Amino acid sequence: MHVALSGWFWSRPDTGSGQYLRQLLGTLAGAHAEARFTLLLPTAPPAPQALATLSNVQVVHLPAHSSALSKVWWEQVRVPRAARRAGATLLHVPYWAAPLRASVPVIVTIHDLIPLLLPAYRGSAAVRFYTALVSATARRARYVLTDSEASRRDIIAHLSLPADRIAAIPLAAAAHYTAASQPEDATVWRALGITPGYILYLGGFDRRKNLETALAAFAQARERVPTARLVVAGKLPEVESELIQNPRRWLARVGLTEPTVYFTGFVPEAQKPALYRGARAFLFPSRYEGFGLPPLEALACGVPVVGSEAASLPEVVGEAGVLTSPDDATGMAEALVRLLTDEKFHALLRQRAHEQAARFTWAQTAAATWRAYEQALA
Repeated sequence: MHVALSGWFWSRPDTGSGQYLRQLLGTLAGAHAEARFTLLLPTAPPAPQALATLSNVQVVHLPAHSSALSKVWWEQVRVPRAARRAGATLLHVPYWAAPLRASVPVIVTIHDLIPLLLPAYRGSAAVRFYTALVSATARRARYVLTDSEASRRDIIAHLSLPADRIAAIPLAAAAHYTAASQPEDATVWRALGITPGYILYLGGFDRRKNLETALAAFAQARERVPTARLVVAGKLPEVESELIQNPRRWLARVGLTEPTVYFTGFVPEAQKPALYRGARAFLFPSRYEGFGLPPLEALACGVPVVGSEAASLPEVVGEAGVLTSPDDATGMAEALVRLLTDEKFHALLRQRAHEQAARFTWAQTAAATWRAYEQALA
């Protein structure tokens, strides 16, 4: 088998799509030495160092401009043409942008249906046109992959695709997310200006992430545990919009101040495991997730999750956390207080976190994806 993969997000490891592509390709290529893989990149040489040890992966560069129209041309014309020229037997587009026409069978991964399910994310006329285009291309794909059963149900309902052409294949945390303490943890905490024992939020600042409820829940918890601290990690938005808002604006509204709520700014990927390991609990009240890698990364680091029961999150968190309605700040506060003050409860959920995270591995993800490849070609 020769699989070509669209690599638009390869250079964006800070995104879920970028993490998915990197972890999946590396695991697939390592597990199937007999197969060939061609990564199609919209960048200039040299080839990614992460692939240097994989002799069955070749990199083809298809230069593209950063404009929206250039991206559509790259996805719809350049990628399928390059897959054909490379002699691929299958084209995998690992995000929602399959070509409308291709001379090789196409598999597309649709991580979520945010533009269809959340009206605030439908955007301009150009964005709506793009959503309509990729919706149509998904219907022409040989097979559709998605990250959770919740997303699979959404795709069946909103794209009118037959259930037997859609596979839910969960993602996994990267191997460096582990509960085992590391010598560099203390160095990372000092560099970020934090001390262990905090409640942690990490996961972006757009509206669906529901940071206002997170702050309200923390404010209620702090009334009962005055020493509680909240760490909000990630680069705060420089420009606000209807969809992206700076959570600093909500502090006074819920009676909080800095540094009770501490903003770390951008956190490099290499420092994130230590950031998780220093947390007592992970707070994630998102209103919609196609999967939810941050909660799983927290669990892999032994940190119980408090958050919402929306969409895919119950599949990810399982019994290793406390999930409530996305608007139930009081319920989240109760869970936070218990995790901060009840050692037995915290130890129980920490043990469950280990067990739950162990159910998700990239080896399993790659194996299920390979079976989907075979089925698409059958």
